Amino acid sequence: MTRTQSFIVFFSIVLSVYALINTHIFIRGWQAIPDGSPLRPWFAVLFWMLAASFILGRFAERLTVSWFSSAVVWVGSFWLAAMAYLYLTVLFIDLLRLVNHFFPFFPALFTRHPEQTRMITAITVVSAVFLVVLGGHLNARAPRVRTLDLAIAKSSPLGSVKIVAATDIHLGTLVCRKFFDSIVDRINALEPDLVLLPGDIVDEDLAPVVRQNLGESLRRIRARHGVYAITGNHEYIGGAEPACRYLSEHGVTMLRDSTAVVAGGLVLVGREDLSVAHFNGKRRAPLEEVMKDVDRSLPILLMDHQPSDLDAAVRNGADVQISGHTHHGQLWPFGYLAQLVYEVSWGYKKKGETHIYVSCGVGTWGPPVRTGNRPEIVAMNLRFAK
Repeated sequence: MTRTQSFIVFFSIVLSVYALINTHIFIRGWQAIPDGSPLRPWFAVLFWMLAASFILGRFAERLTVSWFSSAVVWVGSFWLAAMAYLYLTVLFIDLLRLVNHFFPFFPALFTRHPEQTRMITAITVVSAVFLVVLGGHLNARAPRVRTLDLAIAKSSPLGSVKIVAATDIHLGTLVCRKFFDSIVDRINALEPDLVLLPGDIVDEDLAPVVRQNLGESLRRIRARHGVYAITGNHEYIGGAEPACRYLSEHGVTMLRDSTAVVAGGLVLVGREDLSVAHFNGKRRAPLEEVMKDVDRSLPILLMDHQPSDLDAAVRNGADVQISGHTHHGQLWPFGYLAQLVYEVSWGYKKKGETHIYVSCGVGTWGPPVRTGNRPEIVAMNLRFAK
């Protein structure tokens, strides 16, 4: 099966699941509105416009970036969060109804007037979901600074270094100029020696980034020893070569299965994202090959977007690894799924002599909403042995 065929199959499955979820929510909403009510046609039209908005917006954005495509993407992105919570709530209510069918426990107050109960339940659910999504959006726009103080058992002429890392920014329609400028201001306020962007800097399509001239915001990042980045899966979704070229043109040094020595005292190792093989058939170099010429007497910091093989960092003597990708689920309760998939889906762990930190990221993908965690900028203070 070719990559094009694989993509068609994958997209068809995703689209089918998306349609089934929305159909389930629609049926329950339709049933909550009394027969013959004039609200039913309006509900049907509004519901399916919302359900289609994210997909239509993304397609429209691929054709041309405009105020219309951006507006539809925004509406559709909020719908993704609302859909998730509406579906979870509908499933929970369906489960209660199933249990009640076999073991009746609903009070007579609920069963005496079923139409009224359904309508009140629907209004309550929609209101609660609206408040959750609104709160999650406000949370997503209020990143905090996570500080780590790490002692590295190697000497370096640098003595110490302050590194600020911002993973999973997802620059584009949703993470726009105003929000990104606020992120840059927070980074600069920390007065970093070095800034790292460990993947998913661009959210798929580069056109909204160019249209908003977000590269000028990238140029505003101030760091004594520069700004370094690696690819993430979203760079590959939208086209890694133009994305990397754009980032390089705006002051970001890309490490793509390559290394760099910072100020003679710290080795940076940057890996291509795992998705390179899926999108263009190229081989991601083994870490052993990437690091074959590294001066291992110096401290080594590894950037790998997806925290899929932490043991590789330990085997190859990396002192620090920083990753992102997971968003730790972004929406509650999906963080529990992320914990099942990744050894570390968010936070710090030490394996052997390697310090590992997986960030939940500072931006958002899909809905501009976070309910499972608060976005973060990571400030690492590395102290080296004397």
